[in-house]
Amino acid sequence: MKKIEAIIRKSQFDDVKKALHNIEVNFFSYWDVTGVGNEKQGHVYRGISYSTTDIQRRYLSIVISDEFLEKTIQTILDSAYTGGVGDGKIFVSEVIEAYRIRTKENGNAGIN
Repeated sequence: MKKIEAIIRKSQFDDVKKALHNIEVNFFSYWDVTGVGNEKQGHVYRGISYSTTDIQRRYLSIVISDEFLEKTIQTILDSAYTGGVGDGKIFVSEVIEAYRIRTKENGNAGIN
């Protein structure tokens, strides 16, 4: 099993969520997060200066079976892409075990 952690633009979240549901990734957790980016200058909008060093993003956590890894990553890459700086990052790590509390199933049965 693998854990995918993705940090994406909030504006792309609905597209990513829909795309994940289309490939049958029906459960994941997400949080609103703030990060610090590389951009050093602020932006001016209607005469008001805004700092862009603190970036509002959405953090997704998805645990999947190994066979869905590449398909899930490609789906996130395609649906979160805008082509601009700050589209986000994806991290993949190994999950040793997963359990479904209600049924006490473990392994892939525990995440499906």
